[in-house]
Amino acid sequence: MSPSSFNPRLSRRDAERLVAEALDSAALEREPAERLAAQLTGPEVFEPLLEAAFESKKRIKGDVVTVSKNIFIPLTNLCRDRCGYCTFAKLDDDPDAKTYSLDEVGEAVRGGLRSGCIEALFCLGDKPEKAYRSYRKFLSSRGLSTTAEYLTQACQLAFELGMLPHTNAGILSAEQMQALKPWNASMGLMLETTSQRLRLQGGPHQIAPDKDPVVRLQMHNEAGEIGIPFTSGLLLGIGETSEECVDTLLAIRDVSRRWGHIQEVIVQPFHPKPDTPMEFVLPISDEHVAAWVALTRLIMGPEMNVQAPPNLAPEVLELLLRSGLNDWGGVSPVTVDFINPEAPWPALRELDRRTRAAGQKLVERLPVYPEHLIGRPEFFDPQVREALHCLADDAGYARPDRPHAGVEAA
Repeated sequence: MSPSSFNPRLSRRDAERLVAEALDSAALEREPAERLAAQLTGPEVFEPLLEAAFESKKRIKGDVVTVSKNIFIPLTNLCRDRCGYCTFAKLDDDPDAKTYSLDEVGEAVRGGLRSGCIEALFCLGDKPEKAYRSYRKFLSSRGLSTTAEYLTQACQLAFELGMLPHTNAGILSAEQMQALKPWNASMGLMLETTSQRLRLQGGPHQIAPDKDPVVRLQMHNEAGEIGIPFTSGLLLGIGETSEECVDTLLAIRDVSRRWGHIQEVIVQPFHPKPDTPMEFVLPISDEHVAAWVALTRLIMGPEMNVQAPPNLAPEVLELLLRSGLNDWGGVSPVTVDFINPEAPWPALRELDRRTRAAGQKLVERLPVYPEHLIGRPEFFDPQVREALHCLADDAGYARPDRPHAGVEAA
């Protein structure tokens, strides 16, 4: 049952009071968050919400909006999960199935370095060795038994060539994350949702054991215990309720407060894709995305880094800039977004122009934000910390005078 069943519809004055209280306390709690979420894009709520979120952002982040110049390395697109919205995952007999060799990883990294990229974003399917005999043979021929071991080799190669890995590899054990830590600046796992309902028959996560929210939250906590700068986030439009979205954000906030390692929260809209079970699901509106960015800002508070991918809402970057975000995420001048290949990255020059036109300033960052790089040095192995500081300026952002820093692919 929705909050509106218990509470009368919010007036604009009610909405202004709730967001003002959130600004004063630097945190929006469950009951007012659910009341606002129940009518997010209504005229009574939308503008007060965005105004308060933007004010919250300015209190700590000022006029800075960051971006990470990266390359995208999809180490393998084999995956044991079958999410109802995904086109990234392939079966092993699909002609588009691909696992990168280490030589191909090295080639991609060298190309990224020539274009001034700092971050090597490793994404891959979840535990393909559990599903595919051919892939188990691939690993065995290299003396390996798990994808995580192969990923560690790839991250080590990228790091030794001069790029800073950020790994999104699905579910990893504490031991696997510990093995990756000497070669990774940061890691991540989108929580997506805390809804167990979406794992039931007919739901988008029915055939996706690695989308169990309990398992995903466990990895969030283990990453915190190990001390790994970590990315999480919310996936919008896959059938969740507004209350479930609020619950997801509060779960991320709880983990962050416990360990202090959550460095960014992504608000990502689902895009329907052809030839998937959810291809005919209507996408959520851009206004809805902006409203959830704003609510995320007020729930997470002014210190959190809130991100919205610019390639997933390219027509409304100005609206997103009013909603309290302070980061565009990784944008590549070299590779496509392999998760959403239909959504091209904006050119970095254009992203800079539109950010400045909105009265804000685009600043390049590393895969680690300044507050973790400078404020939590214990989060990094010595060799990673040294590499980060070689690429960072005194404020903890990316050094503009590094080789190839100004190069952008056409």
